[in-house]
Amino acid sequence: MTNDHVVENADKIVARFKDGRTYDGEIKGTDPESDIAVVKIKARGLTPAKLGDSDSTRVGEFVLAIGAPFNLSYSVTFGHVSAKGRSFEGETRGYADQDFIQTDASINPGNSGGPLVNLYGEVIAVNTMIEGMNTGIGFAVPINLAKRVKDHLIAEGKFTRSWIGVFIEELREDAEYKNLGKPLAPDTDDGVVIVGMAANGPASKSGLRAGDVIVSVEGKTVKTARELKDSILLQPPGHVLVLNVVRGKDHLSIKVRTEALPMDAGLAEARHQPDAETGSPAFGLTVQATTKDLAEQYGVEPDSGVIVTAVERDSPADEKGIQPGDVITQINRQPVANLKQFRQALKAADARKGLMVNLISNGSNRMVILRDNDR
Repeated sequence: MTNDHVVENADKIVARFKDGRTYDGEIKGTDPESDIAVVKIKARGLTPAKLGDSDSTRVGEFVLAIGAPFNLSYSVTFGHVSAKGRSFEGETRGYADQDFIQTDASINPGNSGGPLVNLYGEVIAVNTMIEGMNTGIGFAVPINLAKRVKDHLIAEGKFTRSWIGVFIEELREDAEYKNLGKPLAPDTDDGVVIVGMAANGPASKSGLRAGDVIVSVEGKTVKTARELKDSILLQPPGHVLVLNVVRGKDHLSIKVRTEALPMDAGLAEARHQPDAETGSPAFGLTVQATTKDLAEQYGVEPDSGVIVTAVERDSPADEKGIQPGDVITQINRQPVANLKQFRQALKAADARKGLMVNLISNGSNRMVILRDNDR
């Protein structure tokens, strides 16, 4: 087992042992997202390294890093586990959906793919990368993740992740959501808010809605976005997950069937800057009933809600990325099927607390919270 970037684009792979033996290697599988690869050699009488449990590893433990920095084979450095759960949002290699163990054991070019070992001789991580030279900040893939990936690479040649197609924020950090006059069940302090759903993704085919708060998966409490991702990514595609969801004052149990994570699933909602048009005073929105002609013009389903026909520049709606052609289906969890219901929802809303708007945008369901900047 080694790093994907160690064997990437290699014409030939040779494994060399300390006693001088060499073996040609065959790549059994690679996973760029976790930066793990498995190489097979035809050898006998080898002693496998003992793999530990990275979940039980504690910050402050002494560790040894083994590798060949600068071609200095079988070098050993020591240090500590500096932190756990490090992640790199936005990294191009796909590291955003996994955690790393941070260590101050000296890791240099050539250490990649080598083991990070605890004082019991157990491999707790695979050394992967560093932050600058001689900084004492190195990162390693936790061995529990590496083992799961390794098993799939050996059996299938690849590791397929799952998703349910939701865009999420943590409830504890979503001040706008929590300030909507305590709209949730009183026992809901933590969870993950669904702020949008991918078009035709698994969630869009289930009973989930934008604005729901996921509090547990398969009975296991979920408090952070990381916990939700981890509970889904490692499930096999096609697995039916049971989610406990809070919707307003109600606790619901909703089933979602996972699907294979698309390669382009780093879906980011683009900001749209519409041309300045005359908007209504209601948060900068102008809406109309979704007639057949408007539905055809904007490519949306008729009779699905009220359609946004204009957005005032720099208004609350514009700041939240609402654009002409979006279809508003709910306001503060109340269905909006026509202009009368839209006006009634606005009249009943408290602009100081904000307006929860569920809408369909480019085929995706999402939720935004609007506040009138002038109030």
